[in-house]
Amino acid sequence: MVEAADRPLTGARTRIARRTACAAALGLVTTAIAERNADRLTTGSRHGTDPEPSTPVPRRPIPRPPPATSPTAPPPACAPTTLPTPPTASDAVRPPAALSVGGRRLTTVEDDDILDTSEGPQLRPQSLMLAFFGNHVLDEGDLCVYSGSIIDVLGRVGVGEQAVRSTLTRMVNRGMLRRQREGRKMYFGLTPQATRVLEDGRTRIWKQGAVNDDWDGSWTLLGFSLPDSWKRQRHDLRSRLTWSGFGALYSGLWIAPGNVDVSAVVSELGLADHVKIFHAQADQATDIELMIRDTWDLESIAARYVTFDKRWTAHLGAGSGDDPIGTRLRLVSEWLWTIRTDPRLPARHLPPAWPARPAQETFRRVAEQTAAPARRRARELLETAPAR
Repeated sequence: MVEAADRPLTGARTRIARRTACAAALGLVTTAIAERNADRLTTGSRHGTDPEPSTPVPRRPIPRPPPATSPTAPPPACAPTTLPTPPTASDAVRPPAALSVGGRRLTTVEDDDILDTSEGPQLRPQSLMLAFFGNHVLDEGDLCVYSGSIIDVLGRVGVGEQAVRSTLTRMVNRGMLRRQREGRKMYFGLTPQATRVLEDGRTRIWKQGAVNDDWDGSWTLLGFSLPDSWKRQRHDLRSRLTWSGFGALYSGLWIAPGNVDVSAVVSELGLADHVKIFHAQADQATDIELMIRDTWDLESIAARYVTFDKRWTAHLGAGSGDDPIGTRLRLVSEWLWTIRTDPRLPARHLPPAWPARPAQETFRRVAEQTAAPARRRARELLETAPAR
């Protein structure tokens, strides 16, 4: 009876002992694994390698930037070093030729790009377009020009066909040009607004000139105050004032030499209620030459005249060249750019040897050389139609 009763107890004790032994063995194994991983981690750090993860994960290489190259470091052996050719005196004064100004070939212009000319102005297609109509349409009465002829002429000064077409469209939208269809062809003519602009430019070029020897001592003052949100109106007003010879005496007070009538400009911009205009003379206590230097950038104005004179003097004696119509178009466009920011300040208050006088003489001599040949060439090239 005792043996029978003890058998179940003995079996239970055996099972408990086995479980205890298994738990102890599992604990030893866990401790051993932890010690081994710790040893690997320490060993990996010591040898500069990463410990092996329990689950392998593919690792992406980290992109590294190329090593910095010193700006003065020589190029690789496979790339030959090409030094720029130093300019020569003949390059500096080379006369404008077809598709070349100042010795540098003009790049074809598309859309709003500009003509890149060596040492010269950066002329936009619209500026060249206005010069074209001023040269060949303004004095011809109501006349329209075929778009293909315009593309041909502006192409001679480096303006691409797409740029010409885009400029024509923008100028029509702005009320500067008007379209007229003749069969399958499109012609373009001047609007009253464009006529006024070109007549103003003609007066500035041929009647007033760049040198002011007959100043009467008077000044025109214009004050304005516009809302901050009127950025476009402010830009337009400042541009028109600059063309009319004004400079910013103070933020909202502009001044120009002589008796300047800008009432039409102010009315055209719709700003009559925001502008006040006065005509006055300076008091003896005012240092006029100092005021001029503070109001206008004389160095920049002088540099334009020097550049123009240098570039076009070499053309004197060379005749009208192979492309008189393109030469005259560049000539007039660059001269307008040159005098654009010149307010025609009193000559007696300017530095000695002011460069506007010799530059103006150069312009008029080249203009005289190219006038008749350009007119004859225009009659041959331009396809026109009477305006309706």
